[in-house]
Amino acid sequence: MIFTAHDMHSGRDVQAENTSSDEFWMEQAFSQALGAARKGEVPVGAVLVGPEGMLAAAGNSPIGLHDPTAHAEVLVLRTASANISNYRLPNTTLYVTLEPCIMCMGALIQARISRLVYGANDPKTGAASSVYTIGSDGRLNHRIEVRGGILADRCGELLRAFFKTRRGGSYPAEP
Repeated sequence: MIFTAHDMHSGRDVQAENTSSDEFWMEQAFSQALGAARKGEVPVGAVLVGPEGMLAAAGNSPIGLHDPTAHAEVLVLRTASANISNYRLPNTTLYVTLEPCIMCMGALIQARISRLVYGANDPKTGAASSVYTIGSDGRLNHRIEVRGGILADRCGELLRAFFKTRRGGSYPAEP
């Protein structure tokens, strides 16, 4: 099933339309992050959107799948690629609640994702803009348009609350 948000922007300028659309799709990714948290996974969620709407959605699952590569981004790429029978995913935007790591940015480049929109920065392992700038590295054969900071406070707070719980604090059901 493809989910669209095509009529939500009538009458707005292009920048406002992109911002509103980015926030809408980030909300969908945030829902996936909440689902991951409920399963005891690090709460990161992602959705992949093409011209026709959402192609795939997933939350982190390395623990449950016993797979160190089962980050939300990779799971979304796998699902979307299988659904369209192609490992290339041009003209798509990936929305993810946390800035992707090196592994995930490499996968996005291999898939030929056009655009990345993420929520919270990752100052330790972020590979889109915080620590590395892999998506814009001119030595690679593909570049990705990157936009960070969409719903950053909410995405960051969900992660902070999750790790606080891991350290012995309490974890709210939904921030």
